[in-house]
Amino acid sequence: MTSADEQRPTPGGSWTRRGVLGGLLGAPVLLLAACSGDSDKGGGGGASGSTGAGGSASPKTSVARITVTPADGVTDASFTEPVKVAVADGRLGSVKLTGEDGKEIPGQLAADGASWVSTGPLTSGTQYTVAAVATDAAKLEADANTKFGTASPANTFIGYFTPENGATVGVGMPVSINFNKPVTNRKAVQQAITVTAQPGVEIVGHWFSSTRLDFRPQQYWAKGTRVTLQLRLKDVEGAKGVYGTQSKDVSFTVGRSQTSVADLAADTLTVTTDGQVTATYPIIGGAPEHRTWAGKLVISEQYQQTKMDSATVGLGDEYNIPDVPHAQRLTTSGTFIHGNYWSPASQFGKANTSHGCIALRDAKGASDPNTNGAKFYASSMVGDVVEVINSGDRTVDPSNGLSGWNMDWASWQAGSAV
Repeated sequence: MTSADEQRPTPGGSWTRRGVLGGLLGAPVLLLAACSGDSDKGGGGGASGSTGAGGSASPKTSVARITVTPADGVTDASFTEPVKVAVADGRLGSVKLTGEDGKEIPGQLAADGASWVSTGPLTSGTQYTVAAVATDAAKLEADANTKFGTASPANTFIGYFTPENGATVGVGMPVSINFNKPVTNRKAVQQAITVTAQPGVEIVGHWFSSTRLDFRPQQYWAKGTRVTLQLRLKDVEGAKGVYGTQSKDVSFTVGRSQTSVADLAADTLTVTTDGQVTATYPIIGGAPEHRTWAGKLVISEQYQQTKMDSATVGLGDEYNIPDVPHAQRLTTSGTFIHGNYWSPASQFGKANTSHGCIALRDAKGASDPNTNGAKFYASSMVGDVVEVINSGDRTVDPSNGLSGWNMDWASWQAGSAV
């Protein structure tokens, strides 16, 4: 252990030998530290030329500035306006706009790389993300990652369609769509609706009014045809400020081919199924003061029993029958083909005494399956055609029920908006 005297200088101010040696051994360490410090003065090791407290350089930052419209965090952006991305002091390299379902919305990048605009449609009430990358003149990258949501429309419309999904129908069944609000932009709405068939056949839409659009082929469907209705009405502007909400597929199948001819001169109903006459029934048609519509009528509804009240069709109190059996609707205005238990049996096949409907002999309460009314009802389905001839009345209006088959093909095509 070193004594205190050996570490103190001598009275003349000089150090002892051990003290001098100790100082010399420590000197190189101090000199190296000083040299290391001197070498950093005025150095430029960082990309920006500045040095942090720990001696590491800060990276340079891109001067490119990206702007996204709608802005980040917006929750009620318009779904009818495109998304826009712009860059100042740089050039866009990539832009990706993605919906909440993961699908990318296409867009167009300007030739100068200064802007990008979406070209695909947006969807209402949907969240979107934008990821954009740009570079400045020094090739340094800047990026923007934003999120926004589109608003839901305040005013909407829907289409009520027939037949229903999964239905089996007769060969005369059109696709009929009734809108709950008037459509003024008929072309846009019709373009958003597709009807296809297997086996394939040309199918054309016809507007009966601003609220009704029907589709059918030139001739009756072939039996076994599978028809698909595709509604892509969501966000389609049907009228100013009024947008559709539906996006769905509906399919139905055409069953056996059955058509019937009601000859009101002979008072017979002849039924033909798959090309063969399968039944002939005596009937009652409309009286001279209430003649039955002529033309091709399509069964649109079926009721085992239903009430019929003359007041509902503008005929006052002429009849009110609470339990009409085996009733099948043929027109919106109130024409049915139905069972009848109240008229004498002798009138069937002999006289026309009804208020416009076609009647077959039946039993009260629809209780006897062996009556003509019950048999015809059992053999029928929605979409079957009943053609009325020799009624003495004019042809039914094509818009009255599902009666579009009474319009020639050229006239039907003329009612299309596309």
